[in-house]
Amino acid sequence: MIEINNFLRHSMINEINPVRNKTPDPEEISNGINWGIGVKAVIIDVGKVLMIRRRLNDPHNPGQWDLPGGRIKPTESPQDGLIRETKEESNLNIKVIFPLDVQHFTRQDGQIINLIFFLCKKISNDIKLSEEHTEYKWVDLTEPKSEFPEWLYQVIDNYLLTL
Repeated sequence: MIEINNFLRHSMINEINPVRNKTPDPEEISNGINWGIGVKAVIIDVGKVLMIRRRLNDPHNPGQWDLPGGRIKPTESPQDGLIRETKEESNLNIKVIFPLDVQHFTRQDGQIINLIFFLCKKISNDIKLSEEHTEYKWVDLTEPKSEFPEWLYQVIDNYLLTL
């Protein structure tokens, strides 16, 4: 009887989803909505977090301080996308530790973003910024919150809770 139930359950699953390993088409999922998944690296070193400044002609928050990261490709995991984006933007190799926060917002260009912040450890030291950024700094986590962008407050609070 158990074998028959397993056979029926397997048949029903295949009937519902006959193409089990097909990668979903992003347009089918989003119904034409312009959205993406973004990731940010919260790289902490000796009590300081790495911040990078966006170039002045950046379409999203020009000239503002940010964290390394960006939008992931449909074929990437958030962790793999973050490793790629961080390397592209800062030349740093990182180890992704765990997620600290998730935020949902709409960019100035109308794209809807689900943004995942990950605590990361740097495993290289040679920072070389991409053309997307103009400078970097390490900001001490004991600095007043006003030294950080407002969207980063909750992320920092979440990190401090892990100590």
